Amino acid sequence: MEESSQYHTLLKDPNRRKIVEILGMQEKIGFKELRQTLGLGVGTVYYHLDMLSGFVVQDKQRKYYLSDRGRLLYKVLKEGNVPATLAISETISHRAAKWLFLSPLFAKTIRPLRFLPISFAILALGAIGSAYAQLDPALFFYLQYPTYGFASIVILYFLNWLSLFMFAELFIYALYRRRGNDLQLFVCIALASFPIAILPCFDILLACLALPATVFPYLSTTMQIWSLLLVSAAFCFGKGIRLDKGILVGLAAMYINMAILFLQGRFT
Repeated sequence: MEESSQYHTLLKDPNRRKIVEILGMQEKIGFKELRQTLGLGVGTVYYHLDMLSGFVVQDKQRKYYLSDRGRLLYKVLKEGNVPATLAISETISHRAAKWLFLSPLFAKTIRPLRFLPISFAILALGAIGSAYAQLDPALFFYLQYPTYGFASIVILYFLNWLSLFMFAELFIYALYRRRGNDLQLFVCIALASFPIAILPCFDILLACLALPATVFPYLSTTMQIWSLLLVSAAFCFGKGIRLDKGILVGLAAMYINMAILFLQGRFT
């Protein structure tokens, strides 16, 4: 039952099924050739290979091939002895999770230049919104009673998310030895900042509607959690790591963010 569940997790994605089929037929293949055959971005291919870890391995020439377990997986796929649940369309929970992490959107960032204007627009929305709402941006958090002027808040907002990008580059390389694909990672991180970017707009709206100020902390917490999930997904698609690893990097970034604020005496 456990083995069947594992096969379901691995084979429910058509790209992973295709990787197993390609390696089952060609035995060995280089990363560039595999990526061209799949027609996917670098980060996306690395992500699927990471998901197939233990089933797909590399030789000394860095070519990919199926391990013994991988050949069993290929046999399952080839003989059609795939769990029946794979033949069923996506469950509601799977669709909900996919949109919660905005996976369909991130998957399209394999051509990051197309999304670069949108990325800057989202960051600009958060920066200008923070300045108008008089909220001091601190990456995943906003602090009341800012000590900076309008222009300084705008600059600080951009610097916060640029710092997250640089942190992700260094941290992911140190832990998982993944490098390159920088523009896609930047675009994905900017897209992931959307919940935090629109938060100042809600603060302004609540003030205009004269709604209780107690509403904002609950809304802020919801947006922070969502943004953390999106940032974790951004690491997956930008650097091709599994979601559990992406969440680890995201949590590390948030804890460091909190620690810096505590040390500065701005977060209690």
